[in-house]
This record gives sequence, structure tokens and C-alpha cells, in this order.
Amino acid sequence: MGAVSIYIASKHAVEGLTKSVALEFARQNIRVNAVAPGVIATDMFQRFAGGEMGDQITSMIPVGRKGVAAEIASAVLYLCSDEAKFTIGTSLIIDGGWVAQ
Repeated sequence: MGAVSIYIASKHAVEGLTKSVALEFARQNIRVNAVAPGVIATDMFQRFAGGEMGDQITSMIPVGRKGVAAEIASAVLYLCSDEAKFTIGTSLIIDGGWVAQ
């Protein structure tokens, strides 16, 4: 099994765990959700896919750019707020439209 397979399997595991734990604790008013960021402009991304490869990946994002950490932080703040008190067991995808393709 290659690294990509393991990575994808771990993403599916997070989805399943988020849903099952959310259902387990929903009646106790404990909200469980996940945040699924896409390509974010970080040092890690630069190390992984700097230069031409990074440019290629970025060009495939529908909004035409990498996300920034503040955009992910805003989503987390939303999920922690009272505005999200009916949001349970979901993954908030913040990826500039990548999954929508």
C-alpha cells in the first residue's frame, strides 16, 4: 500500500469517526465536527510541493490560489460559535472548490 492510499484511508477514517462520535454525544449538547482544509499556503506545502509542482497544484484550484491559515481559523471559530449549534457530525470543506470539481 502506497503513501497516497494511506493518506486517503486516514481521511475516510476522520469522516467516519466524526459522524459516529457526533451521534454518540449529540444529546449531551457536545458538538463534534471536522474541518477539511484544501491546499493551504504553509511552510509544509512549500517543502512538499515548492516550485513548479506547487504552481501546477495551485492552478488546479478553482479559485486560482492556495488558501491561507486565517481562512481555516475562521471556519474553526464558526464551528465553535453559537451560530453553529445545530451543526453536528459534518466536515466543513474549505478548499477553494477543489472537491466541487
